[in-house]
Amino acid sequence: MIRHMMVGAAMVSLVSACANHGRDAGLAPADVPEPPLLSAEDTVGEAINAALLSEARPKADRDRDEQRKPEAVLRFMDLEPGDTLLEMEAGNGYFTEIFSSYLGPDGMLYMQNPAAFDAFLGDSVEERLEGLDNVEYVRAQFDDLPLEDGSVDAVTWFQGPHELWYTPEGGTELVGDIDAAFPEVFRVLKSGGSFVVIDHSAPDGAPSTTGGDTHRIDPQIVRDMATEAGFVFVDESSLFDNPEDDLQTSVFDESIRGKTDQFLMKFEKP
Repeated sequence: MIRHMMVGAAMVSLVSACANHGRDAGLAPADVPEPPLLSAEDTVGEAINAALLSEARPKADRDRDEQRKPEAVLRFMDLEPGDTLLEMEAGNGYFTEIFSSYLGPDGMLYMQNPAAFDAFLGDSVEERLEGLDNVEYVRAQFDDLPLEDGSVDAVTWFQGPHELWYTPEGGTELVGDIDAAFPEVFRVLKSGGSFVVIDHSAPDGAPSTTGGDTHRIDPQIVRDMATEAGFVFVDESSLFDNPEDDLQTSVFDESIRGKTDQFLMKFEKP
């Protein structure tokens, strides 16, 4: 330590300053704690807010937020920015827009629809994809996805698996083999990856053919198909429960359209 011999009223303050300088010069710099990092929850929350509040989102999409509850769905999914996601039956892309923004430039989104949807989707998909640089459109049947084994972190199938029993006008099939659809999802998903399903509820014990009639499905059918494909059930949510829905009216009936009781489930590939 540097020592100073001084007198007078200034001695105390000067010695103190010099003593501190000596300690700093002879020792390694003190460890200074870094500012606290945002928690994972905060980071996810910020990414969700940015996606939902993006000025690029069409007003028509914003008007549907109350029904589709995208913030709660994203939190349930545990999807992370930068992940690779397969969005089964994306339709005209309501969630595609949100997922694209949320995943960010380091993420990748495959937007899938069967070719039989071309007729009623028209130009809406092409318009949706403008400016979404991390999105690739996949036109394929549900049981034949042109993706590598274990290539995606998560798969969504929103409103949803009941289409396996639906044949559009003209007789064009959406799937060649119903029993092969869930195993195909299992194939492209990474080990530890999530498979998140939303669909319109049919009554317990309702036959699978309701998927082609009222466009609903018994949740237990989805559970069983997922389990048979190798998935492990992880969680479910009551987010879209509606006790006033009789579960039998067609989802396109104006009395219930947009207000159907729906189940939300998450499965995992071991």
